[in-house]
Amino acid sequence: MDFRQLEYFLAIVDHGGFNRAAAALYVSQPSLSQAIHVLERDVGSGLFHRLGRKAVLTEAGAALVQPAREALHALELARAGVGAVRELRGGRLEIAAMASPTVEPLSTMVQRFAERHPAVTLGLRVALTPADVVERVRTGGCELGLLTTSSPLPRADIVPHHVGDHLLVLVTPKDGPFPAGQAVQREQLEGHRLIVGQRGTGIRAYVDDLKAQGIDVRIAVETEHRMAFLPLVLGGVGLAVVTESWAGLSERAGALVLDLEPPAVQHNIMVSRNAQLTPAARAFLDIAVRRPAGS
Repeated sequence: MDFRQLEYFLAIVDHGGFNRAAAALYVSQPSLSQAIHVLERDVGSGLFHRLGRKAVLTEAGAALVQPAREALHALELARAGVGAVRELRGGRLEIAAMASPTVEPLSTMVQRFAERHPAVTLGLRVALTPADVVERVRTGGCELGLLTTSSPLPRADIVPHHVGDHLLVLVTPKDGPFPAGQAVQREQLEGHRLIVGQRGTGIRAYVDDLKAQGIDVRIAVETEHRMAFLPLVLGGVGLAVVTESWAGLSERAGALVLDLEPPAVQHNIMVSRNAQLTPAARAFLDIAVRRPAGS
């Protein structure tokens, strides 16, 4: 077993098949298949069920995923430690992030990091809920994660770092039901149709809390695609509660952004594993924690 075989194995896991993994790795599909065949022989078990163009993990394959990630992570630590005595001169950093904090503060963090360490490639991976972010970081799929939450996080295997807060706001069409410049009381949302995200997000929790308090809001659309919120609002499908990081984009698109009363706060949390980080991850975390967006 060698690191190249583990890299090939994880590429198939992450890309869902041999053809896609071979394309991502810039190797031929026969070479990739041969390397996996040797790896399966070395571990004494098949790692994938081949279903057409898809590759599904066997039980043995699933058991190998986390150890393989940890082995490659250890190798990356060794390589980066040698090559980054005074400054980062290469490498790659994977970050999992939810949609709202990707708009801000992540964009500012990335800008500052790229200015200081232009040789490091950043991979930004989509995660739908705080639990998704935590799981990707905990299992080693990404070194860092950025999420928005109104609830405490479990601390097992991860370390949370507070990097700022965002208020929730209401986005409506310009000719919507509420006047510009006036905060909307939560009771005023009674009877209105809302566009909401999936369960597990802070925005969805706010809407569910309204319903729990007896405020009869109607869910018009439930979507995992956060970028769909604004077109749906402008199309008159419903109103949307979002974090204030979306305010500028919403106003430029022609929507009305209103404060909510009482205010509801969402916390932006950067999470890292409770383990040694690569120099790139340490540098990014230092930017995120010590110089949050807007500072």
